[in-house]
Amino acid sequence: MKGYGQFCPMALATEIIGERWTLLILRELLLGSTRFNDIHRGVPRISPTLLTQRLRTLEVAGIVERRDAGGYGVTEAGAELWPMIETLAVWGKTWLPATLSEDEADPDLIMWDLHRRMELERLPQDRTTIHFIFTDQPKAKRDRWILCSPEGAEYCITDPGFEADVYVTTDSRTITWVWYGDIPLKTALDEGLILLDGPTRLCAAFPSWLRLNLLAQVPRRHPLRRDQSAAA
Repeated sequence: MKGYGQFCPMALATEIIGERWTLLILRELLLGSTRFNDIHRGVPRISPTLLTQRLRTLEVAGIVERRDAGGYGVTEAGAELWPMIETLAVWGKTWLPATLSEDEADPDLIMWDLHRRMELERLPQDRTTIHFIFTDQPKAKRDRWILCSPEGAEYCITDPGFEADVYVTTDSRTITWVWYGDIPLKTALDEGLILLDGPTRLCAAFPSWLRLNLLAQVPRRHPLRRDQSAAA
């Protein structure tokens, strides 16, 4: 890694955390991912080799540590990066144009984040299987599942073998807009952008099961124009 050649705290810090992918890796760790595969699912376009290298760099810098039970966690130094990462995310939501290209509308990224924020105490106490169907995706990415129980939520990219309690039919752009607060969930449901199928009581309760992204309440200075959503 080539440094900036400056004995400046900001320069020294950005030599480590300013590398490509590193802030996204830290985001995943600070949101609770500990296992290598879980971190990779939150940053799927980084190669496993490069992810290993970035984690090693963070470990040497004292920002990340290996845990006795396996996996990774942030140190005290790593935990103190959260306000900076949160501020950067808020700035991006507020000030950057809200365009959404087809390449960026990846339902797996949203679904991975979404499954971590399910309101488990509001779901039925037995297992609940939610089957998501993305109409704009190829067959390999069309169907996704979230299994919920009082013990936690599990995200599945292959059929878990349980009968679905609720079917959610939508497209990848809509789930992205809703997740980041650009379209209220109620609006998406009322306009038929998200269709629910299943027992009436479960469909009625479905909106209460979801906690949207932490940035959903942050207003944009460049509101998303749905008629130009495919702009790069």
